[in-house]
Amino acid sequence: METAVIIEFLEIIDQMDSQAEVIERLESILVKYGFEYYGLVRRPMVLDDPLSLILASRWPEGWPRRYLRKKYSLIDPTVRYLGHARRGFNWKQAIPAFEADPHWNRMQRMMADARNHGLEGGYNFPVHGRQGLLGCLSVGGKPVDLSVGDMIEFEALAKAVFWRILELVDPKTHEDLSSAVEVSLTQREMEALLYLADGLTSIEIAQVLELSNHTVDWYMNALQQKLKAKNRQHAVAIGFRLGLLS
Repeated sequence: METAVIIEFLEIIDQMDSQAEVIERLESILVKYGFEYYGLVRRPMVLDDPLSLILASRWPEGWPRRYLRKKYSLIDPTVRYLGHARRGFNWKQAIPAFEADPHWNRMQRMMADARNHGLEGGYNFPVHGRQGLLGCLSVGGKPVDLSVGDMIEFEALAKAVFWRILELVDPKTHEDLSSAVEVSLTQREMEALLYLADGLTSIEIAQVLELSNHTVDWYMNALQQKLKAKNRQHAVAIGFRLGLLS
């Protein structure tokens, strides 16, 4: 694959002053690599309306609404795998990871539905920050084999596009997410705080993170101690005040 187009784009992206300009260049790069569809979203969470998180996208006709109507965000293995991944991954890697999951059959049906809509293969590239998982660039269409070098380039592309578009469309959130915080939380503690802010109970958080209830309670206690919070609701309030949540 010709990676020069990505490198060139990364060198000039900060000079682009409109969301449309960034998206136009991004889409031209994806086409060169053989990806017809993509989605750039903020922090995918299982209970979120996926449409409300989109920064930029081009999906098969009818797929976003079908995805929402079928509530696929609750079981999408490529989204759930983001909680485990530190690097970009092929969708094929995510599916086997949930063979023991009680929703395995529904996941299989969802992936078959995606293929029927033209999403035969693809990749997800998570974007992380001080607060943990912040967003993701998902690309797909016909099956494409990316090399190790391609994967590295796409990881850099995902981060650059995410931050630039977020800065252009929501400067305050960009500033909040990129600013330094005094409290240092582990990845698991940050994930627990994010899900807690989304209204999940300890049992639900344990299910999403595939941990025991006891382990989640341990993370919650550590979280409250670090934030000097009286309870979990207080921890969420402090999280918003410190910019850990937005």
